Amino acid sequence: MSGTARVDAWLWAIRVYKTRTAATDACRAGHVRVNGERAKPAQPVRPGDELRVRIHGFDRILVVRQPIAKRVGAALVAASVEDRTPERDPTPVIAQRDRGAGRPTKRERREIDRFRGRE
Repeated sequence: MSGTARVDAWLWAIRVYKTRTAATDACRAGHVRVNGERAKPAQPVRPGDELRVRIHGFDRILVVRQPIAKRVGAALVAASVEDRTPERDPTPVIAQRDRGAGRPTKRERREIDRFRGRE
């Protein structure tokens, strides 16, 4: 195995994305960052590189231990990546207004904006 691999192929090989096309599309959309910089699909990754991959609205932080370009067994995948993603809260907070409650008041609008982080 060589010292580098394409970022899209590596993400596909370690099973972050089901297809290589999905990994390529994620790179093009800006959902993949290598060492803090947006990654193009053909950008090489080397051991020690940190990847931030946005999946389903959350960032996964992955560190390359060994660049691989082909799908391999689960044991080799575990040896090729270090997952530094922090634990997520299992219960998401969902705000919902009662149906037919009408327009929100000024006070409710401020609370909604504060909840959404638009302050």
